[in-house]
Formats: sequence, structure tokens, C-alpha cells
Amino acid sequence: MEGQSVKKQHTTGNDISSQLSPQNSSPAQRSYALILLTVVYSFNFIDRQLLAILQEGIKADLGLSDSQLGLLTGFSFALFYVIAGIPIAKWADNGNRKNIISIALFLWSLMTAISGFVQNYLQLLLARIGVGIGEAGGSPPSHSIISDIYPPEKRASAIGFYSTGVNIGILFGFLLGGWLNEVFGWRTAFIVVGAPGILLAAVVWLTLKEPVRGLMENKIASKDTPSFKSVLHLLFSRKSFVHLALASALTAFVSYGLVSWAASFMIRIHAISTTELGIWLAMIIGVGGAIGVFGGGVAADKLARKDQRWYSWLPALSGLIALPFLIAFCLASSKNIALMCMVIPGIMANVYLGTVIATTHNLVGLKMRAMSSAILFLILNIIGLGLGPWIIGILSDLLSDDYGKESLRYAMLYVLPFVSFWSVCHFYRSARYLKQDLANAPD
Repeated sequence: MEGQSVKKQHTTGNDISSQLSPQNSSPAQRSYALILLTVVYSFNFIDRQLLAILQEGIKADLGLSDSQLGLLTGFSFALFYVIAGIPIAKWADNGNRKNIISIALFLWSLMTAISGFVQNYLQLLLARIGVGIGEAGGSPPSHSIISDIYPPEKRASAIGFYSTGVNIGILFGFLLGGWLNEVFGWRTAFIVVGAPGILLAAVVWLTLKEPVRGLMENKIASKDTPSFKSVLHLLFSRKSFVHLALASALTAFVSYGLVSWAASFMIRIHAISTTELGIWLAMIIGVGGAIGVFGGGVAADKLARKDQRWYSWLPALSGLIALPFLIAFCLASSKNIALMCMVIPGIMANVYLGTVIATTHNLVGLKMRAMSSAILFLILNIIGLGLGPWIIGILSDLLSDDYGKESLRYAMLYVLPFVSFWSVCHFYRSARYLKQDLANAPD
């Protein structure tokens, strides 16, 4: 059995010190690795979310519908992201993770730059699929590295810090994208944003060290890599993971739906320029969201010292706090009210990320971490990224005959608050099983 085979890997501190290399073992090396991986993740989300601030210009230039825009930002990207994610995660659980990250970064940055040269919808769709395949190689190996260089009691904080890359990327994506779009056009924005990632890929290849698996837990990983089926079976035998995964997917549905359509909503309903909007969204979702996701990881680690169920309770609480503000944003009668109402959902949107990823890693064995992240992200991205923006786009088109430009407002109002409350219920349910499942995790 998996748990039995792993338990044979225990060894004494003296034995293991002779087998583990010092790579990434000092505080300075750990900090450098974490900061560099966070910068890479920031580039991931700059390239991913750039389309949100550019899509009104793209829609007019290429003659697209909201459903086509939703497919671009959602399902087509997510489908290839998760399909590529599983084999890449298996490679990462047995191969050199820093090389995988570097190759992936090069690919998604190149495909982002290529997006600036497309001439029709199909070409743009294919370019976005290329971005999705490249970005599939970013997070699972990064999560695995972080879990190897930080101990379990600091893991949510470390992954929370890494997850600020989401919001840093959104910040610069909105700032640069909004300005570049207004001054030079959407094609230039894609090229300018994509090119620096190619250089960063070389920095990762040359300077990031591959850590030893199990470094912080005084263990030696087995030579055998667990199969996708065995990791999937282990995770789905844990009721806490099932509820955490569903809750995370539904939360991502809300956050991706909001981020993907907030710019179009503000432009259509409140007639705000892309430069002004880029600054506002950069501050609300970028700065506010970074505070939320990092603060959530730190708070969860501290609260979990008294009760591990806080890894589930905290994201449930953050979802409840954000819910009335989300409704108010959709109903706001002026741009200032809308922007103010967006602040709390912007802060709370990704509080769950650090806690859920760290908890998932704590539920599995050493050589299951990249695969467990890929499985979590498969569920999260198919439901959240894949369906969130797309369903809102479809509903907006369906409501357009009755509501005109207001159709997007009601599409968001009818869907996002309901899904947000649904996610809170699953976070709360996961807490019932979390202690027992963590206690039964394989070594």
C-alpha cells in the first residue's frame, strides 16, 4: 500500500543529513527561490489576465460576441491548461522542476507575444490555447518546490506569499494593459507584456536550484513515482479534499467571472476609460488581493496551531464577508460606488489559495505534491476558469435583447452571489473531516 511503502522511507536525522544536499536549505536561498517563483507566477497572471482589459478593443476590432470572449478567457484556455497539467505534473514529481518551470515560462510568454499578431478569432483562440498549455507547467512544480523548502507549519504562509503572484500579475496586467491599449492598441500590449517573460525564463534556468524532496520533513522520497490514478484515489478518499476542491472551484468561478468581466462591466455601464480603470482595478484586485491571499495564509497558519479546521473555516468566513459587497457591486448606480463595493471582494477573493494548496500537500506523500496540485487545479480551472467567464458571457448574450448593455450587469448578478454562497457551504463542510484526514495522511 502507498502509506506502508512510504513509511519505510523514514530515517534518522544523521542519516538524512548525509543524503540531502544543501540546495535551498539556507534562509537566504529559500527566500530567493520563493521570490523568484512568485515573480514567475506574476508573469503567469499578467499574460493570463491581460485579455480582460483588452477584450473590448478586441471585440470591436475582430467583431466578436460576449460568448466568444468568454470562451477565449475561460473554457478554451482552461481545457488545455488542465489537459497539459496532468502529464507535466507527473514529470515534475519525478524530474527537474526548475527546468520545467523555465520551459513553461518561455512557451507562455512567446504565445502571449504572438497574440499581438493575430488577424482573426481562430488565430487568437489558438494563441490563447498555447498560453494555457505553457502555464500548465508553472504552478504544480512551483508548489512542489515550495513544499520541499518550507516546513508544514509555514507552508500556507509560503504558498500564500507565492499566490500573491496572482494579484501582482493582475495589478501590472491592468496597469500596463490599460495604458498600452489606450495609447498603442491591444496588439502592442500583447507584444510588450509577453517579451520580458522570455528573458525571465533564462534567469530561472540559470539561477534557481532544484531542492531535495522531503528536505524540510527529514525524509527521503522513494524512487517510485505514484501514478495519477493512485494520487486521485487517495485525494478522493478524503472527504475534506472533496469539499475543499469543490469550494475552491466555486470560489474561482466567482473570482474569474468577476475579474474577467469587471473591466467590460465598468466600461459599458459606467463609461470609464481603460487607463483610469486599469489603475483602479490594479489597486483593488492587485494590491488588495495580494494582501488578502498572503494575509490569509499567515492567519491560517497561526489559527491552525489551535485548531487545524481553520484551514477550512477561514476561507468560508472570507466568502461570507465578501457576499453582500459582491451584490452591491452588481447593482451599483455609479462608477465610484461600484469601485468601492469591489474592494472587499477583491481582498477576499483568493484568501483560500494558500490554505487549500498547503492542506492538499499535507494530505499526500512527498512525491504526490505536484500531481495533487495538478488535480486540484484541474477541478478548480475547469469549473472556475473554464465555466465562470464563459457562462456569464453566454447569459449576457441571452439577456441582451431585454436589457441591452445592462445585460452584463444582470448576468453577473444572477450567477455570482449564488455560486459564492455555495462555495462557503463546501468550505464549512470540509472542516468536519479535516482533522481526521490530516492525521491519516501518508508519510
